[in-house]
Amino acid sequence: MRYISTRGGAEPLSFADVLLEGLASDGGLFVPESWPALPSIPPGASYVDTAFAVMWPFVEGSLSKSEFAEIISEAYATFHTPPGSEPDVVPVSEVGDNQWLAEIYWGPTLAFKDIAMQLLGRLFDHELDKRGERITIVGATSGDTGSAAIDACKDREHIDIFILHPYGRTSEVQRRQMTTVTSANVHNLAIDGTFDDCQDIVKALFADEAFRREQNLSAVNSINWARVMAQIVYYVTSAGAVNQRLGREATSPVSFCVPTGNFGNVFAGYGAMQMGLAVDQLVIASNTNDILTRFFESGVMALQEVVPTLSPSMDIQVSSNFERLLFDMVGRDGSALSEMMMQFRGEGSVSVEQHRLDWLSERFVAGRYSDEQCVAEMAAHFERTGVQIDPHTAVGLGVGRSLRRSTETPLICLGTAHPAKFPDAVKQATGHSPELPVGLSDLFERPERFERCPNDVAAVRQIVRANVSL
Repeated sequence: MRYISTRGGAEPLSFADVLLEGLASDGGLFVPESWPALPSIPPGASYVDTAFAVMWPFVEGSLSKSEFAEIISEAYATFHTPPGSEPDVVPVSEVGDNQWLAEIYWGPTLAFKDIAMQLLGRLFDHELDKRGERITIVGATSGDTGSAAIDACKDREHIDIFILHPYGRTSEVQRRQMTTVTSANVHNLAIDGTFDDCQDIVKALFADEAFRREQNLSAVNSINWARVMAQIVYYVTSAGAVNQRLGREATSPVSFCVPTGNFGNVFAGYGAMQMGLAVDQLVIASNTNDILTRFFESGVMALQEVVPTLSPSMDIQVSSNFERLLFDMVGRDGSALSEMMMQFRGEGSVSVEQHRLDWLSERFVAGRYSDEQCVAEMAAHFERTGVQIDPHTAVGLGVGRSLRRSTETPLICLGTAHPAKFPDAVKQATGHSPELPVGLSDLFERPERFERCPNDVAAVRQIVRANVSL
């Protein structure tokens, strides 16, 4: 498998090189040169076995089968569902009217980002040890990516990690999961700005070719292809679980609803479709920061001010991974895509022709939920089931129910975070504070360590230079 850039100006690379490069040298994102066919998955196969079968075509040539199998096994041994629930990496349950919930948050930091990050950290270690190299990871987070990346990379011999989060714009649990990690190779930077500002700083550092080579920069954000690759797996396992539960053929179609801001999670669903998974509909769920929903409704992608919401991980206006989908939309024409993205960043908006929008609409539909609707959904779900859900999951359940084509086709909503990560919002909706699981019960007693920084590329560059262990 070789990987090409969405902007067409970088040489194709192997998986191992793409893993460490993160962002392509021309500023684009790496995608597979072609999508492999989904392998046949036997009914009842474990998550680990399915993960190996689905991902192997993407890594073949960079690792041996035994090496990759061991890395996968170690990564998902860190997942633990609570007593009494389905003992699987991604448990699936019905929540009513042929609507299902796939809980993709039972990793070490209680968010779906762990599914990719636990794999990514081990892949980094393996490849860097083989090469005798060290990397500097610089990443931006709207809340969950940072803690998942830090947990996966803390204390690793070949990595320094710098995570930028928007000061005052994450939940306290999200922040403390990052800032209470004391490992010497972990550095938290609180940026005076939004998540988009953090992401822009990261992209600017990667675009600085001299700095990038000097520090041997690498990425853990979902701009790193390995993140998307790992997320394809739970689309396959949850579709299989639902079809088996309903006594349907394994190839029967299902639909998915995905709460998303940066588009990486739902792009993994698109990847599963391209590999051959029978998906009738991909529903994109937005909060008030609804640039994706507005685009799918009008064909115009236009920046607006980021509004803080109860679902902060979706408080985004620049959806980095959307470029991967647009690349396919324009027929994989890198120069056309590059021109489109330059116009978007230069003018703050870009539009697509109706036939392009029609192509997208065959595969996707998008909707939005306000904070008021989100609170109502959390409250109703708790009253009906006695189970608390986090605000992002609530947005997904509500939007999915309102936009599904038919109740005949199972609709699988992705539950993206444990409710305890957003205790204030959950208590507002249900009247009860969710309990932190055992491993995090003392989180609010741990001392924090982070550096507050201006929204300035030069300031962050200086901090990185002063703290790396190269």
